[in-house]
This record gives sequence, structure tokens and C-alpha cells, in this order.
Amino acid sequence: MDLSRFNPRQQDAITHLGSPLLVLAGAGSGKTSVITHKIAWLIANAEIPARQITAVTFTNKAAREMRERISQITSKEHSRGLTVSTFHTFGLNLLRREAPAVGLKSGFSILDQDDAKSVLSDLMKRENLDDKDAIAAVQHHISQWKNDGLSPEQALDHADTPEAVLAASTYTEYDRYLRACNAVDFDDLILKPVLLFKSHPEILAKWQTRIRYLLVDEYQDTNGIQYELVKQLTQLSGALTIVGDDDQSIYAWRGARPENLNALSRDYPTLKVIKLEQNYRSTRVILETANTLIANNPHIFEKTLWSEKGFGDVIDILPARTDEDEAERIASMILERRLNQKRRFADFAVLYRSNHQARILEFKLQHFKIPYKLTGGTSFFARSEIRDLMAYLRLLINPDDDNALLRIVNVPRRRIGPTTLEVLGHYAHQRHQPLYPCITEIGLASQLEPEAHKRLTQFHEMLDCARRALLAGDGLRGIHELLDTMNYRGWLSDQSSSEAMAERRWGNVMQLMDALQNDLNRGRDADDAEEFDETADDSAVEAAIRKLVLRDLLEREEEEDDSDRVQLATLHAAKGLEFPQVFLMGVEEELLPHRNAIESDTIEEERRLMYVGITRAQQHLTITYAQKRKQFGEMLETTPSRFLDELPDAHIHWQGRQAEDPELTRQKGQNTLDALHAMLGGDR
Repeated sequence: MDLSRFNPRQQDAITHLGSPLLVLAGAGSGKTSVITHKIAWLIANAEIPARQITAVTFTNKAAREMRERISQITSKEHSRGLTVSTFHTFGLNLLRREAPAVGLKSGFSILDQDDAKSVLSDLMKRENLDDKDAIAAVQHHISQWKNDGLSPEQALDHADTPEAVLAASTYTEYDRYLRACNAVDFDDLILKPVLLFKSHPEILAKWQTRIRYLLVDEYQDTNGIQYELVKQLTQLSGALTIVGDDDQSIYAWRGARPENLNALSRDYPTLKVIKLEQNYRSTRVILETANTLIANNPHIFEKTLWSEKGFGDVIDILPARTDEDEAERIASMILERRLNQKRRFADFAVLYRSNHQARILEFKLQHFKIPYKLTGGTSFFARSEIRDLMAYLRLLINPDDDNALLRIVNVPRRRIGPTTLEVLGHYAHQRHQPLYPCITEIGLASQLEPEAHKRLTQFHEMLDCARRALLAGDGLRGIHELLDTMNYRGWLSDQSSSEAMAERRWGNVMQLMDALQNDLNRGRDADDAEEFDETADDSAVEAAIRKLVLRDLLEREEEEDDSDRVQLATLHAAKGLEFPQVFLMGVEEELLPHRNAIESDTIEEERRLMYVGITRAQQHLTITYAQKRKQFGEMLETTPSRFLDELPDAHIHWQGRQAEDPELTRQKGQNTLDALHAMLGGDR
């Protein structure tokens, strides 16, 4: 394999074998190329079969990019069997293979965060608790305990406040509920494999043999239980490459522990560390500014980014009178630079600490007719009403889908409580059957109170009526009648903050029904028959629903967008991205660093967020802040962020502190007018 295009340290990282390796990869240092070429090198030069190599990362997008790059380096034949996935997908596949040993049966359900919150809400109502904040706090506690590898019993031992005791006791009930329903939640996908390996050494030995080499990307984002899983799989063999950067650890709020990088030297005494410090993204000004800022954080492994891209433009720091002025200034500068510098809109990104900061900016961009893309908005298929209807559709075409049933059995509310579902779950588990067909069995009726059994059977009869319409070829009518029978529109009205919101949500439901009708119409078109792929066993509506389910799954993947639009994103969402020109807005005390971080003394993570923002810029960085900002309808004075005082004076131009050249200001304005006239083709 030709590695001549890589620098010496990158080459060392790719070819190192014989001991665990930590690649300390700074921002823009080519880490993705290094990890993908290392996989190809292991296959081609170390002669490790692809099926015995596993690479894990944190997002579907990152895993997909890694797979695509590997496919360009090695042949399909040589890479066959390679595992590249997220941590949670790896855990899911492991649980599917080892389900009986974990106490699960095949086809177990996975509860997402909303499903889990609904279960916790029902459980807490037993204790007369129906407070959204309390439910969210309990869910956070349980997630943190699972991320730390604690069982319900251990959580009870650790609970030292009334709130923690409540969360721990709810954790016990929640765990019992999941077992009864043959279900797991997202955190269980890592926790259960770790507990399985601890209790079944023979299964651990099997997986240690199966995975001859493990690679982990973005290691600074691992939590406690993910670290433990990696250690279980590799501590004996040492066949491990870890890629990470402690300066880009910005997910402590969801359990990430940058200190996991520090623990590697303790757990792997022969660990080799290779630092990738050459940056291929940014100018010297941007990198030296980032280095100066992050030097205020403590480090176990010191590194200094450098670049051969030249000195570059100094960083502009622009104060604005108000947050509205700040947004208007950013919008006008984007337009000015696009005209004067012949830039695309996609060359610009505006980054901020919190989502709410984007609202006023969106208005200003719309005013200037600047197209933009907002990262982190709610996709159509992620809306709760769409997820409800999709669960109904999934259950109609597949009555064995326990996860779908658990989502909608009480949507709208039917007073089918946790106890009833636990009995149903136990009964189905004993019968080795899915939940839905067990509802009508005589054996279940004998174990339930008559009223509880009646509510369950009414739910079953309602769905069966729609299923009969589906099988008779009149499925759309059946689905519309199902929505009417359960008064789903009325339910949305009850659950919405206003009638306008309820109407928008009902409009989303109708939009999904229209999409189903459109797919059905295309399926009946002879010219589209091959794409529609209606199987012999499927009705036309079933086939259309299956297409919608597939579209739902695809929609949940991170979207790529190559259109010419300004990118708006939070600092968290911007990690891994890069742009020629970046605006970092709202750099004020209580925004960046955030008020919560100031109160909890977690300033180091906020400084890492600022560092991430700075290093997204390739050529030019502009930092803005408002001197007054509207909060709760009141205009309040603000203070510039402490981080601005940590930037090197030689690399910044702070407007208002340095005298402006009047001729330069006049020339800038004239250049903008000239470019605007040229674009419009007008006469001067």
C-alpha cells in the first residue's frame, strides 16, 4: 500500500502493530484518512481478515463515511465481513446474537428516548407524580447510572438524596417493566453486553477471538460503560487503535468522559501515543489562536497544532449594540463578502452556543433573501404525531412488532396501565409469542382483571378491523376509519398548547396519508411497477406502507445537503465540519460560557466548545457579541465572554478598540456597491 501522501506521524499511526495505540488527532489533522487507511493496511499488510476487524464511532454519518472511504481503498472482496458501526449498533448486533444469555428472546423491542419517557411517566403516576421536570430528572438519573454500569440495586445503594432515591426506586420498576415486555432501551445496548461479558467469561472469550483488531474513533466522547466494553474486548490482546482529541470533548452533558483518554495509560501499560499535530484545514492565525485559548485547560497529553497554509487573515471581533443588530450585521457581512469575494453561500457558517440564538438570525437572513440550512431542526418523520401513525402502520403490516405496540397501546390514552402490560409481557414471554396475538388468548384473560382485559381486547379489535380492511385491499379506508374511531385528531387537540398547533400536527398526519396515497397511486402505474415491488403476499397498501417505513429509516440518517446555503448550527452540531468563513456569534458571559457551566464550574468544557468553533474556520473567523440582549421581553446588559481575553492580541482585530482607517472603510463600501451593480447588470 502506497502511504507516500501521508506525513511521517500519520504513516506511523497507520502501520503500528504490537501494542495498543492512541492517536491524539488534533482538529483538521486527517484522522479519518488515517483510521480508514489503517483498516486497509491491516487487511492487506497484516493479513487480518476483514471479518475479524471492527471499527466503532458515534454517528451513523461517521460510520457511513468510513465505510465509503474504505470501499475506495480496498476491493469489495477483501473488505467483505468488515464491521464498521456505531457503538450502539455494535451492541444491538451483539445482543441479537446472544439474546438468550441476556434473558431476551428474539425480536426484542428497542425503546427510544420518547418511548422510555412515556413508560417512566406511567410508572411514576402510581406514586401520584406527573411532573414533566421530575420525569425528565428521573430519566437522566437512570441514563447516567446505566452509563456508569450500575444496576438498579447498585443505584439504590448510591442514592443519597430524596430525588436520587425516587429515581433509583423508579429504575427498579422500569427495569422490571422492560424485562416483562422483552424490551431494552438505548443505554441497554451497551450496558447489557458489558454485564453479559462479566457473568459469562466463555461468551467474552468467544467475542475476543472473533474481534482480532478493534479501532475506536472519537474516543474522547466515550462514557464509562463504553470504555468498559472496549477494555473487555481488547485488554488481553492489546490489538487496539484509539483515535481522539481531548480538546474536542464537548459532550459531558450526555455522559462523555475525556478522562477516559487519561485512563488508557493505566489500563494499557504498553500504550504507544502518536500525536497528529499538522492541520490541513486552517491558517496559522486560526490555529495559533485556538492553541492559545485551549492552553488554559489542563492536559495530560500536550499537543500544538500547526499549518503550512500561511499566516492568513486576523480574526475580527465585532461588538453590536443589540442582539438584533448583531444578527443584521452578520447577514449583511455575508452578503457583502459573497459579492466582493465571489463566494458561495455554502462557504459561510454561523455557529452559536444555543438553538434559540438562531431565531432572530433566521429573520435577518430571510430579510436579505439569503438561503440557509438550519442543522438540528426536527425532521418530518421525527415529529411525535408522525411517529405515532408510523407505529400504527408498522403494527398493521407486522403484528409481531412489539416495539410499535408498546408505543401506541396508550396513544390516545386507553387506561391500559403498566401492570396490565407487565402481565401481558410475562404471558407472552412464557408462550414465546409476540404481544399482539396473545391479547385474545384465554390464558391471558385468566390473569387479568376483567376491566383491564376488556380494554386490551377493545384495542385489539380496533386494530383487527383495520387489518381486515388492509387484507381486503381497502387499507386506506381502514386507516382513515382507525384514526376516526380513536379520535386521534381530538387527542392531538388535547395534547397541543394551542388549536393552531393542533391543526399543524393534524396537517402533518394528513400529509403522511397523502404520501401513502401517492405511493399507492404510483404502485398502480404499470410504468412504476418495478420500483414499487409489490410482492405476492403483500397488498398494494402493505407494499406502500413498507416503502414509507423504509423512507422513515432513511430519514433518520444524517442528511447530506450540497445546495448553496449558509449553514446555521450549534457548536455541538458543528463538530467535524469545516467552512472557509465562520461567524461565531453571541460570545458573551452566560451564553459562552453558558450560565449553567458558570454555576456548576464546568468552564473547561465551554472553552473546548469555543476551541471547536474557532477550528471550524479554514480561512476567516469573525466573532460577534451583543452589548444588550433581549431576554423574556426585557433588554439586558451583557458582558463579553472571558474567552475573548484569552485570545492572542497579535491575531485579533477588536473593532472599537483599534482606530479604523476611514479610507479603508470607504473603499469597502464602494467595493460592495460595485459588486452589487455588476451582479444586477445595472448602470452606475
